Formats: sequence, C-alpha cells, structure tokens
Amino acid sequence: MKKTISIEGMMCNHCTASVKKSLEALPNVSEVEVSLEDKCATLNTSDDSSDTLLKAAVESAGFKVIDIK
Repeated sequence: MKKTISIEGMMCNHCTASVKKSLEALPNVSEVEVSLEDKCATLNTSDDSSDTLLKAAVESAGFKVIDIK
C-alpha cells in the first residue's frame, strides 16, 4: 500500500534524511522517498501500517505531520 505524508518543518537535506531514517525503522515500511521541495514523504507498506504509527515516527524526528493519504 502506498502512502503520502505531508510534513511541515523540513528545511534542509539533513531534515529529509532524519524523516527517512525514522520511517525506514518501522516494520513493514519500504521504498521511503522524502521530498524537501514537495514537503512530503512517500512510502510503501506491506501491510496497512497505522497512520498513528507513521505520524509518531515523523514527529519523533521533530517534524509536524499535516496529512496522511
């Protein structure tokens, strides 16, 4: 299942790397791509990873989740 997370607060490539690392650490998450320009992360999950879990991972890296689709 493909998901897109809109993220606020990323300012540089270090920020995108932090978000990517946090999301990749979750079980069943793969192919994480984070775009500084689009202010979002796209990823694939092998199951229906809960939006709450994805949000917590991004926020633990210090950023705000605006939306998850």
